[in-house]
Amino acid sequence: MIRPRAPGFWFEPAGWQTALLAPAAMAYGRVAAKRLAEAPRRPAGMPLICIGNFTLGGGGKTPTAIALAKAARRLGLRPGFLTRGHGGAAPLPLLVDPERHGAGLVGDEALLLADEAPTAVTLVRAAGALLLRHAGCDLFLMDDGFQSAQLRPDVALLVVDGTRGLGNGRCFPAGPLRAPLSAQWPLADALLVVGPGAAGDAVLHRAKAEGKSAHRARLAIADDAGLSGARCLAFAGIADPAKFHRSLEEAGAVVEVRRDFPDHHPFGEADAAALLAEAEAKGLVPVTTAKDHARLRDAGPRARALAEAARVLHVELRFEEAGTPDAVIAAALSGFARRGEGSYPRPPADVSAASEAAASA
Repeated sequence: MIRPRAPGFWFEPAGWQTALLAPAAMAYGRVAAKRLAEAPRRPAGMPLICIGNFTLGGGGKTPTAIALAKAARRLGLRPGFLTRGHGGAAPLPLLVDPERHGAGLVGDEALLLADEAPTAVTLVRAAGALLLRHAGCDLFLMDDGFQSAQLRPDVALLVVDGTRGLGNGRCFPAGPLRAPLSAQWPLADALLVVGPGAAGDAVLHRAKAEGKSAHRARLAIADDAGLSGARCLAFAGIADPAKFHRSLEEAGAVVEVRRDFPDHHPFGEADAAALLAEAEAKGLVPVTTAKDHARLRDAGPRARALAEAARVLHVELRFEEAGTPDAVIAAALSGFARRGEGSYPRPPADVSAASEAAASA
């Protein structure tokens, strides 16, 4: 599934486009709010952290999920990911095998997650949770799924981009909101603002006013692929290519050409041939994101040639306060224990300590 790029007016003061689409947004908002209110929220059988967004488009959910998985493993837990596999076409719930499954089947994000921990791809979240239990996982990290609310999270952590915030605060199609804020805030437990920005600051203040725990993080370069000083052709099919461009500048790359595509864009042979030809003609290094590179790997021969030629800029999420991931995980374990919905092995000592600290805060 290709997502069209978010229109610019979503992130500007309300204008004529917003007014024109207001009736449709009102109808959409009513349906979305009703769906949230009536969602089943079934027990997951293990502690569950939902990493979601208030809005359409990427806010940093996948890097957040990966960062929490790393923290969980450090604490002695066995995390697993639940995802619907955006951009993929898997007909049945399955555990992702990066050696056998391509982005066309399971989606690009699922491949990145599967490099970190067992990953279940399914539209039916309960079925994915069962797969993860059989895989030996004792903590579930659900990448997206806040609005569908098929499972009851022990912590619902909503991720917001610091630059974009909540946009114009209107529901789709007049704005980026997936549901009215009045329906979403009561179901959120915590907020994570990724990156600086006045828009993110405003959401952070709102979260504190709503009595939610609020945290900050940033995307940092994990591997610059030797791009410092390199003249580059940057191409990406992600929700906010500007993030990618800023990271390249931070790495010291000289971005001479930018080619942006819709989110989850399936690069065809014509796309790949054009990008390779332009990079060669202008003497530029093709560079892309890890998500885009994952989609190139199982495409046609020209796409695979582009994957081999391109350098990949890897980024990772770093929390402003080092104890944030431990506190989120501890809250999930405590929430699961309070619900009494299933048996759970005794948590590691450092998680128990973090849980007691979180409970007394």
